[in-house]
Amino acid sequence: MNWADAELLAYGSLLLDNKNVRISGQDVIRGTFSHRHAKLFDANTNQPYSPLNNLSEQQANFNIYNSLLSEFGVLGFEYGYSMASPNTLVVWEAQFGDFSNGAQVIIDQFISSAETKWEKMNGLLVLLPHGYEGQGPEHSSARPQRLLSLCSEDNMVVANLTTPANLFHLIRRQLAWEFRKPCFLLSPKSLLRHPSVISNFDDFTNSQFQEIIDDNVKSKKLIKKLILCTGKFYYDLDEYRQGNNIKDVAIVRIEQLSPFPKSKIEKILNTYSNAKKIIWAQEENQNMGYWSYISSFNLKNIELISRKRSSSPSTGFLKVHLKEQDELIKKIFN
Repeated sequence: MNWADAELLAYGSLLLDNKNVRISGQDVIRGTFSHRHAKLFDANTNQPYSPLNNLSEQQANFNIYNSLLSEFGVLGFEYGYSMASPNTLVVWEAQFGDFSNGAQVIIDQFISSAETKWEKMNGLLVLLPHGYEGQGPEHSSARPQRLLSLCSEDNMVVANLTTPANLFHLIRRQLAWEFRKPCFLLSPKSLLRHPSVISNFDDFTNSQFQEIIDDNVKSKKLIKKLILCTGKFYYDLDEYRQGNNIKDVAIVRIEQLSPFPKSKIEKILNTYSNAKKIIWAQEENQNMGYWSYISSFNLKNIELISRKRSSSPSTGFLKVHLKEQDELIKKIFN
């Protein structure tokens, strides 16, 4: 099952558990990248049909709205809705993660700090499409460094996932917990249709959310270099590794960044006893992305390889992006 299947399956399972689901954002019904199709429209009458509202006569309500172009106003409203209805899964999706800039006040003033300031929990789920794919500086980065700078005292979840099953479990976890935590998911773009981004049925029914995904190398004793990364960049790195038949490098995926699973990471690192080099690899610039946050946890002998420092999240030229990406990946492996 792919990413869109997992997302809709998570919503459907919650509806059958009698939990309401509410989603808003710009072009969320279809999905910005034409992947969700939460409503189908009759070609002759243009009448909408919502499969998720026709699962069972006893199900809860599924509501999805294409919102106006005001990130500040809409995110503020959905935050309040989630506060008033804690047993409803409330989702706000930015058209691109970059656009959450316009709602930063809501994130700083309320979402990240309300539990500390006012002892008010909130289970809002925020989807921020993120990934460096040559679409320019306004369509590449959800600025994860901003989110992670606000993370402390287990105040909120920040995740960058690589499997549909993990998406399914993360969405359901928002309401399965006996408490509520806001969650920011750096959601994918190119991975929506990536042939490797699929999960088996057993991953949904006989598994649970994985904060870290270890590599499935045949022998850890042969590994000389260990790469830690998160999100879509994993598939870029793995494609290069397979294409060049590299056998002495392992790639570990950090799926949940906050709360940071430090003890689990250290436990996995200790299993690679012959690894002489440990790298945090990110496609974001050195002064952006995750490094400032990751380095604050003092993991031993870890170094950064990334794009160079920049005032802009990315280049505006596709050719330059492809050249940078190629050079970055080669630097990580060589």
